Amino acid sequence: MTTVETFSDFALPAPILQAISDLGFESPSQIQAATIPLLLAGKDVVGMAQTGTGKTAAFGLPMVASIDPELKAPQALVLAPTRELALQVADAVSTFARHLPGVKVLPIYGGQSYGVQIAGLKRGAQIIVGTPGRIIDHLSKGKLDLSELRYLVLDEADEMLKMGFQEDVEEILSQTPETRQTALFSATIPPAIRRISESYLTDPQQIEIETPTTTNANIEQRYVIVNQRSKIDALTRILEVETFEAMILFVRTKQQTEEMADKLRARGYGAAAINGDMVQAQRERTINQLKEGALDILIATDVAARGLDVDRISYVLNYDMPHDPESYVHRIGRTGRAGRTGQALLFVTPRERRMIKQIGRVTGQSLEEVKLPSVDDVNETRVRRFNESITHALEDEHLDLFRGFVQLYAADTGVDMVDIAAALAVQTVDDTEDFLLTEELEVEDYQGRQRSFSHGGKRKEGRHQSRSGKDLVSYRIAVGKRHKVTPSSIVGAIANEGGISSADIGHISIRGDHSLVDMPADLPQEVFDNLQKTRISGQLIHLELDPGPPANRPGALKQAKRDKKQKGNYKRPKKYSRKQNHDRSDWKNRNNRKDWNPRSTKSYQPGGKGYSKKNDFSGHKHGKKH
Repeated sequence: MTTVETFSDFALPAPILQAISDLGFESPSQIQAATIPLLLAGKDVVGMAQTGTGKTAAFGLPMVASIDPELKAPQALVLAPTRELALQVADAVSTFARHLPGVKVLPIYGGQSYGVQIAGLKRGAQIIVGTPGRIIDHLSKGKLDLSELRYLVLDEADEMLKMGFQEDVEEILSQTPETRQTALFSATIPPAIRRISESYLTDPQQIEIETPTTTNANIEQRYVIVNQRSKIDALTRILEVETFEAMILFVRTKQQTEEMADKLRARGYGAAAINGDMVQAQRERTINQLKEGALDILIATDVAARGLDVDRISYVLNYDMPHDPESYVHRIGRTGRAGRTGQALLFVTPRERRMIKQIGRVTGQSLEEVKLPSVDDVNETRVRRFNESITHALEDEHLDLFRGFVQLYAADTGVDMVDIAAALAVQTVDDTEDFLLTEELEVEDYQGRQRSFSHGGKRKEGRHQSRSGKDLVSYRIAVGKRHKVTPSSIVGAIANEGGISSADIGHISIRGDHSLVDMPADLPQEVFDNLQKTRISGQLIHLELDPGPPANRPGALKQAKRDKKQKGNYKRPKKYSRKQNHDRSDWKNRNNRKDWNPRSTKSYQPGGKGYSKKNDFSGHKHGKKH
């Protein structure tokens, strides 16, 4: 293979090369150098590469080059597992096509209005980037026509399968022209991916890129055990005690990025969110503010932070545990760049301890456990900074003016200089009552609340709370064992299509033809409506509140007993054993026992072992004749 040193070595149109130059790309990555020539030559490709290797440009540049601007119909389709990734890919592809008039890119994903997406299709978008569930919806409604499709990409195919989209993906593939060109990218190649490759790709070229997983030795890696509910307070303490130039803070959902930015700004920190919903101009403006020092903290999701390179970032804080060790590697890679040192801290809830060893194995580095800053640590830092502020103020050029005012005030009132200084200090502190902390943060016991997965077993009843502290109730979805669903596919679909944090999904019980999922009691109507239309394993889930076992259904009696037991007023019925029934003293005293009924003793009923006419009590009640 000819060595490729620059993008100019590829047979790409001049407008695309101009877009690459605008982006500041110089030399192609390994996956780009291996993939772009094959795709430009019309070959099908299976690429095995991790995230962060430049996959989007590897398939995006040849894809844009294949588009006919005059044909106002979908010519290229990219399937992505999550809406955040779909938005990121759509933004990147739009950038590649910025100098090609008439080429339109349309993201299609759950959670967005159908009207906006249908309008985009009617305007003749040629490149569609979407999630499988929403693409299936448009196909079934006849709003998306793939008859002119030339180019199909499955991005992060293994993730799509993990999230239960295999049937959707195969259904979409079956509705595309056989003449299409297909590229499949996956971090791993499990049997299901291999089967799709063999069934739907034509003589695919295999590309495997080795990605080192060991982390930069310049990054100090630590973790801290913290209660889920105490995370924001723990974060505030760390921000007070730790020293950093700029920080990137990772959370799992785009909603969390906005919420966290608001909370930190309310505490006086210069913070901003970055997520997949941001337009490119806003994203660039936010990153420039971070570079210039107008912002110190950036809150991001994994997808939104890909490709982010800001030298000022000296600290990475993993507020939420990453989905896998490889994501952790990509996260902390945002610091310690260009020979600089960096710090990485991971928040670990007690139930997530098992992930620490997995991360250590992948990174080749053990993480050091540290304790949360104590009350004394925080108070010591606050006092030290207070003293430093006095030292800096003593260097102010206007000090003599105010010294004179203070001397006059002391002479007129007789107030001690120390008291005057303390009074002036009070004016500089926003909250004097809470200036010094008094309470330590608690770490919940390891046996605290956990989401539990089951396949038809018993499940906890009644309202309870999620790991994030929200009240949960049970919802019923119309997929179960016979649809071959898994807990991970349910969590993935609900989190992706509904925008619900996985921390807000509780117990999952998979039954024969349905499943029960505990989710927040106060689901917004928009989220509820989106989930109503969500598919798992190709099936609409038809979300509804679970009414519990009907009175005439097996299990209702047991359910009632459990409910009474939980309320504390349930008593087990008194039972008598055979031994008790045969006890002679009990037998002799039967006439004095008001609760004894011989008819309840099978042995003494007609046909029973102990039956005879002499002891036939069938006409008696409580041992006495009528």
